[in-house]
Amino acid sequence: MTFTYFGYGSLVNIDTIPAGVDVTPGRLANWKREWKVCGTGENGLGRCALTVREAPGSEIRGVVAREPLSGLGALREREKRYDIVEGISAAFQCEALGNPGPEGLFLFRASAPHYMWGTDTHPILQSYLDCVLAGYFRIWGEEGIDHFLETTDGWQVPVLADRSAPHYVRSVILSDELADLIDGKLRQLGVSYLKPAS
Repeated sequence: MTFTYFGYGSLVNIDTIPAGVDVTPGRLANWKREWKVCGTGENGLGRCALTVREAPGSEIRGVVAREPLSGLGALREREKRYDIVEGISAAFQCEALGNPGPEGLFLFRASAPHYMWGTDTHPILQSYLDCVLAGYFRIWGEEGIDHFLETTDGWQVPVLADRSAPHYVRSVILSDELADLIDGKLRQLGVSYLKPAS
């Protein structure tokens, strides 16, 4: 028995999901990402993460991941600030084959108590953003990073510059080249940064 879900943020980065999970890149029609789910991490620090909203005419890249049913509990705990949205199979198209999504495909969307724009007290963690963009880069290269930036709303939310001392539990280490590429594109967007508390 397995379950399948659409990942559009950190779940795109295969370093953050169990080894051996079957992953299929593709596109989901009529949805858009946004920096609009807030909560408090294990260290008591407020942070803002990604969610999605329905947006007719929009399209986002991501992956369909298929896992053994035994992994659902751990995934639900990881995505505890989110509700499951079912019935999205027809909106997904596999990039390689053009196939629709598998039956039972679902995604995670922010639950109402957490659905709010990030703020100075709930910033985007740079370590989380690095993880997300590294996942997009691995599959789609620089085009994947550009797509993510263009199809995500909320870049007015500040970013906590925690790359050197990550607060995100699934942080990844970027090559110098990828870090420079990401930083340059975020500068072009006019992203503002907050310094971590000393």
